[in-house]
Amino acid sequence: MIPKQRLSASVDADLIAAAEAAVLRGTFDSVSAWVNDALRLKLEQDRRLEALGAFVAAYEAEHGEIRSEEIRDAARRARAVITRPAAAGSAASRRARAATSSSARARAMSRQRG
Repeated sequence: MIPKQRLSASVDADLIAAAEAAVLRGTFDSVSAWVNDALRLKLEQDRRLEALGAFVAAYEAEHGEIRSEEIRDAARRARAVITRPAAAGSAASRRARAATSSSARARAMSRQRG
């Protein structure tokens, strides 16, 4: 288990309310566990963004700067994929729902341990 350290911080009231509500719902054991999870998610996000920045820099060093129109085209293609989900009864749709619910359960269990 990772050693814990005490932290004193001023936090927006709506965030405290959200943390307390999560504890009341049983999603987290304590406000501290909720805060720990939020900090871990922020750290993971920062690391992913840093890796993405390094990837883009390396790509642009090799292929040249990514142009605005390329970004718009890629965003348009991504939206098209997102807005065309598999049919509700299809095997792909059932697999996607199963994967989503199992990963959500795993995240919830991980948070409770925090």
